[in-house]
Amino acid sequence: MGIDGEPLMNRQFLLIRRPQGEPVPADFQLVETPVPATPPGGFVIRNHFASLDPAQRGWMDPHDSYMPPIALGAPVRAMTVGRVHASDNPDYAPGDWVLGLNALEDYTVVDSGRVDLLVRSGGFTRKLDVSFVPSPTMFLSGFGAVGLTGYFGVLEALRPKAGETMLVSGAAGAVGSIVGQIGRMQGARMIGIAGGAEKCRRLTADFGYDIAIDYKGKSQRALIAEIASAAPGGVDMVFENVGGDILDAALMNIAQRGRILLCGLISEYNALGPVGARNIWNLIVRQANMFGFLVTDYIEQYDEAGRQMAQWFAEGTVKVEEDIQSGLENAYPAFMRLFTGANTGKLILKIAD
Repeated sequence: MGIDGEPLMNRQFLLIRRPQGEPVPADFQLVETPVPATPPGGFVIRNHFASLDPAQRGWMDPHDSYMPPIALGAPVRAMTVGRVHASDNPDYAPGDWVLGLNALEDYTVVDSGRVDLLVRSGGFTRKLDVSFVPSPTMFLSGFGAVGLTGYFGVLEALRPKAGETMLVSGAAGAVGSIVGQIGRMQGARMIGIAGGAEKCRRLTADFGYDIAIDYKGKSQRALIAEIASAAPGGVDMVFENVGGDILDAALMNIAQRGRILLCGLISEYNALGPVGARNIWNLIVRQANMFGFLVTDYIEQYDEAGRQMAQWFAEGTVKVEEDIQSGLENAYPAFMRLFTGANTGKLILKIAD
């Protein structure tokens, strides 16, 4: 209950219409409803921070991907960090910090069936020890899915050898900035693509890149030429976050038996029609391999990887950037920062203090 016995209210950022191309404010609605009672065997989370990610745009479409679409009228799905507000589950006490795949809302109710499912699947809701981190937000950035995507993408999927060249698109973003630093530690020669002079400066000054390429205002032909100049022998690995013309330029520069990891295609998510790479024939010419990557394949190794990321962060070996926007009422403009390139580092929405 709230003050003076009034029902505790829950603001929720709902998806009420499937976006057609770029999302617009009318696709969403912020509503207020009473928080349901704590279910038997379950608990209620007070969300403090939510992750804003390009994947959420894909979940708004009507078709299944690696997760079912967000139902119309439901709150927008999001990874959150919060504290247990009320509980009828002995494993989750009020005040415990938890990480979960929840939603853009003040309070998330977790019933006993969901708890059982999460336990059986090793799933997404788990208690957190926040005593060793500067902020709980680190579990959404460096120690969360973003940091682990960079960690496993480089170390387990691409497995660079010393002296090989890796090209990373979206290199100044949340994942790309981590990839640059881990790739450099493995002895790879790192080339990053980002938008704007300041982001490119950060690539070489802070994020482990040897060469930075600014894609802004350049044609695909110009990008192909600039990548070729940076890697005259071709690129052995591509860590792809953007897609579109940038992926096509990378395909034209792939080395013999090179490997391309598809982590994201953010430039294509708001396209009104089908978008596809046009230069995939070069995979045949170069006998190269292009494959999709999901960090959930490595869920059993999360704890080990998280400890390693925490050690690197504490040592100053890896830097983690966060872009924290405030207020559930600002969820739409905050989310759209992903598609304008305005965010610097991992984009997080602060919901409560």
